[in-house]
Amino acid sequence: MRESRDRVRSALVNSHFEFPQRRITVNLAPADLPKEGGRYDLAIAIGILAASGQVPCESLESYEFIGELALTGALREVAGSLPAAIACATAGRKLVLPRESGSEAALAGGEVKVADSLLQVCAELHSREPLPQAQRPEREEARGCADLADVRGQLKARRALEVAAAGGHNLLFYGPPGTGKTMLASRLPGILPPLATDELIEVAAVYSSAGLAQLRQRPFRAPHHSASSTALVGGGSNPKPGEISLAHRGVLFLDEMPEFPRHALEILREPLENGEVRISRARAQVTYPANFQLVAAMNPCPCGYLGEPRCRCTPDQIDRYRNKLSGPLLDRIDMQVEVASMSAGQLQDTPVGESSAQVRARVAAARQRQLARQEKINAQLQGSELDRHCALGKNEQTLLRHSVEQLGLSARSYHRVLKVARTLADLAGEEQIGAGQIAEALAYRNLDRRQLAETI
Repeated sequence: MRESRDRVRSALVNSHFEFPQRRITVNLAPADLPKEGGRYDLAIAIGILAASGQVPCESLESYEFIGELALTGALREVAGSLPAAIACATAGRKLVLPRESGSEAALAGGEVKVADSLLQVCAELHSREPLPQAQRPEREEARGCADLADVRGQLKARRALEVAAAGGHNLLFYGPPGTGKTMLASRLPGILPPLATDELIEVAAVYSSAGLAQLRQRPFRAPHHSASSTALVGGGSNPKPGEISLAHRGVLFLDEMPEFPRHALEILREPLENGEVRISRARAQVTYPANFQLVAAMNPCPCGYLGEPRCRCTPDQIDRYRNKLSGPLLDRIDMQVEVASMSAGQLQDTPVGESSAQVRARVAAARQRQLARQEKINAQLQGSELDRHCALGKNEQTLLRHSVEQLGLSARSYHRVLKVARTLADLAGEEQIGAGQIAEALAYRNLDRRQLAETI
């Protein structure tokens, strides 16, 4: 910001404007709003020109300006143009910004004009040469996603992945190293339906505020287990979105989940419930969206080979490893699925499975049923919505009640079993949840059953 006066002065002089030879005070109001970067250069330059009578003041009433100025007067791309464009569209004002930032800002749908230099902006204000409108980018099909057909065997894990995609459920894979946990998780974006227009704008706004390249498909974020809690949830002296916000409307994959700091994992609990994260700092308080789908992977013990002769992990080491995942966090993971190891013969003899396109068609059909019935996916059902859309018959109520009592599930786990069962019924095209769906949904609570067995 301090360097802005030198950039503005040089840009005005090199654009053949007169720089006033007197004291100039620029008031960046409100004073308590944190400011950073060079995005204010264009607005400051236009303000100086208007105050000195070099552009008409009355022409500025309906405009907003964002852009960094080069010393030559050229305009440079800035971060955060899409949130600004959304605000301008809501207020009914025109936005002028650099051409490189125009395509993402055009997603907001308001009147967005682009320019290459300060001279072009002034020509617009003098009504001599109108600026062109920003062009909205074309929608791109999802590409670069690995195909689910690459996964051999693991029918239960493939089924769980399809169910998780259909209902937006959180999913945990656990099993020995090399069984395909990461491979399965990386195939999830390929079976998810494409982003709707409003979802695309939400994702683009988050990436714009973070200064990252725009996405045209669902995000897939896979931070390393050494990531700090600030890297996951966002923050800093000038708060920025973290990994959970960058995964908004997409997938957050935590490989080797118990290796993450426990404090960082516990911070995920609130965003998993309400779909947003609130960051409070001395200089600013911000709220970022964080409606993501959590997919995680872990080993059964620190070495990963529990139950095999080569495993040397002590009971204390195994307990410490598993206790990294607290009960409240596991409650928020709808499906916990074991991925067993396969022999070389099984890998060779197992035929190629269904492709991502085939599975994606079923997922899209199931999601359409959910949106038509309740206008949201099953993972987002809350309160009375569960009673209305996940109603059970008498036999199903008895089965679920006895199973929950035997497994010692919490109320939150009970509701998540209901949501998964609702998704299974949607995949089968059935209006009512049957006993088969209840049993399958309970089968996905593997860690609950294991904890019960260890307690007994």
